[in-house]
Amino acid sequence: MKFFLVGGAVRDKLLNLPVKDHDWVVVGSSPEQMTRQGFQPVGQDFPVFLHPDTKEEYALARTERKSGHGYSGFVFHTTPDVTLEEDLIRRDLTINAMAEDEHGTVYDPYGGQNDLKDKLLRHVSPAFQEDPLRILRVARFAARFYHLGFRVASETLELMTSMVDRGEASYLVPERVWQETMRALSEPAPEIYFEVLSACHAMNVVMPEWVPFLEKDSTGIKALRTAAAKKASCDVRFAVTFASEKNFSKDLLTALVRRLKAPSQFSELANLTFQHSGYLIEHAEDKTAEQWLTLFENTDAFRRKERFEDFLKASSCIAKAQGKTLSESHQGRIKSLLALCLSINAKGIVAQGFTGKAVGQELRKVRVLRMQEQLDCHS
Repeated sequence: MKFFLVGGAVRDKLLNLPVKDHDWVVVGSSPEQMTRQGFQPVGQDFPVFLHPDTKEEYALARTERKSGHGYSGFVFHTTPDVTLEEDLIRRDLTINAMAEDEHGTVYDPYGGQNDLKDKLLRHVSPAFQEDPLRILRVARFAARFYHLGFRVASETLELMTSMVDRGEASYLVPERVWQETMRALSEPAPEIYFEVLSACHAMNVVMPEWVPFLEKDSTGIKALRTAAAKKASCDVRFAVTFASEKNFSKDLLTALVRRLKAPSQFSELANLTFQHSGYLIEHAEDKTAEQWLTLFENTDAFRRKERFEDFLKASSCIAKAQGKTLSESHQGRIKSLLALCLSINAKGIVAQGFTGKAVGQELRKVRVLRMQEQLDCHS
């Protein structure tokens, strides 16, 4: 029985990047032998075990055979005679098909190190085309490593395109598309994910409603680059892609979110950003207290303070994409105005003897007055 570190851990070590997860392959063992040594079985489709001390995942070396459509249509085979090379050849990319033994020796039967040197994302074997999820994974890796100069190998892009043209991408379930897309949005160059999927025609299959917003060098793509540079959250990055007034349609956004089964927070922020970012950006320096209060009310900022702050971040990214400015210092002043409004609450107004509708009217009046005083101090 031999243990090998595999996949992303080996790749990232060779790239001198931080290693986040350690995955292991076990050659020459069986489920019974693993259990006797204290490993805890957790795999459902094939034998995967947790180390008794580190809790890292150890999978028995396996081969696989296509048995149906989609990414789940496989039959796995695990016996002690499955070799390391047989296990590695079923992986997606050559840079993910390397292993390292306990002595630090790297096993690279499919040219992963050369592709790291050449900065290529290249498939290991024709078996790549049996799993449509790999189309999304390659696009995500392209977004992750773009800043290092990586690109998708032309033969791999051709294979991805042929998979889409044959209808394989249509078997991808919405949950997995959304999961991969969210992971891609968090990468350093998320726009590359959409660029690669467009190049192999997959965008028109898995999320066609998004296509009009993601034209090359559109406001949404520029804003997405800015959001990634600012390390904004995924929901902010999602929202800014809908920045193009020419293409925006609430119905398209609703259809996209429904197709991908995305959490409502994403569509809410995207709608909010599109509807109100223009009002925020235009003449942001000379708005009156009344105008600021109207914005706070229309964006539900008093009840959804954190969402409003995400709206500010999204709007600043859109402003930069449009060649305008919504600086950090100005965002800070807007937040201070909101904090001032929140410090003036209905309880204090009621204590002064106001009742019924008069409470709300007086609350609004006092908030406008106090905000205007603060604005005058900074003018």
